[in-house]
Amino acid sequence: KRILSMIDHLLGLRNLNPSQLNSISIAAAGAIDAEKGLVTSSPNLPGWCDIPLRDMVGEKYGVNTFLLNDTTAAVLGEHHFGAGKGVNNLVMLTVGTGIGGGIIINGKLYSGPSGSAGEIGHMTIDVNGPKCSCGNIGCLERLVSGKAVAEEAIRRLSQGEKSSLTEIVGGKIKSITAEKVSLAAQNGDSLALEVVLKAATYLGIGMVNLVNIFNPEMIIIGGSLARVGDLLLEPARRVVRERAFQLSARLVRIVPAQLGDDAAVIGATIFARQQK
Repeated sequence: KRILSMIDHLLGLRNLNPSQLNSISIAAAGAIDAEKGLVTSSPNLPGWCDIPLRDMVGEKYGVNTFLLNDTTAAVLGEHHFGAGKGVNNLVMLTVGTGIGGGIIINGKLYSGPSGSAGEIGHMTIDVNGPKCSCGNIGCLERLVSGKAVAEEAIRRLSQGEKSSLTEIVGGKIKSITAEKVSLAAQNGDSLALEVVLKAATYLGIGMVNLVNIFNPEMIIIGGSLARVGDLLLEPARRVVRERAFQLSARLVRIVPAQLGDDAAVIGATIFARQQK
């Protein structure tokens, strides 16, 4: 209902009615069955299981409606207008509440036969690691996402370690967020720096897998946690240089996204136009 209300609001802002629309394109977080138009699951959106989002929207507004994963949309945006412009083989990771992935191969979006390719956040990194919200063990998302970074800082502070984070949150340790950890790290707090370094190392291991599998020219890192910049990216790059096959490691560039939160919106628009 909130999504439908949001569409109504956007139409109202532009004084449009549905008959004036060519199509609607939706970029949604979670695993997508593009053929059936379903959000099959979304670990960070409890209760979202086999939601027929495409048909719900299409039936209400009477226009062609497309559904794709949010990072799949974002990689299209970055490929056409952002950091990946002119790059034919690239992978994108968005590191925020969760971790999403999008893949461009030979200049074209790769989404797999069911439209669900790119669930990079749920590749197993540590077989003995913590349980992920998807039900698996040791997923990249569980080790690197903003939620994981905040939980690691909270865990260490709860054990009595010292950090400026305690003062930043007024002693309310459980209110720590990844953004606050990032800020403390940028200000040189040693505990925050160690937490970010740990996440960066796991991120690097995940990217080693991507480099060895896809041999991309570029990996783009977006999402809220990526705003930490080189405090996150440089240790991750170092892991790739040390662990990936050298020919592939020398080729790949690991860069921050350029379009921010607009990437998925731009990409969803591109996707809809490509369907005609």
